[in-house]
Amino acid sequence: MIAPIITAIDWQGICLTVLHKPNWTGCGFDHIEITSRSRAPFPISETGYRSHFLHGDEIRRYGDATAYVQAWLDEASHTTAWQRIDQETRQLTLF
Repeated sequence: MIAPIITAIDWQGICLTVLHKPNWTGCGFDHIEITSRSRAPFPISETGYRSHFLHGDEIRRYGDATAYVQAWLDEASHTTAWQRIDQETRQLTLF
């Protein structure tokens, strides 16, 4: 088994930890866990945590898991759902 790779990234002011377990299943599938500090929402998770299984070739197309996650976040940030959540979390309340 290959040791997990842990990286930290700052995506548009959101601190994320990316845990990548290469060849997690032993047959070419990797596992990625993305967690935000304080479980703040991010474009691919409203709960601050996302678990994702995919074939290792998908990750290698981007170079590594961090680049894959950043591309995924960038793409998902254009959705109406994320823009609404982002606006709500940035909006200050008076009461």
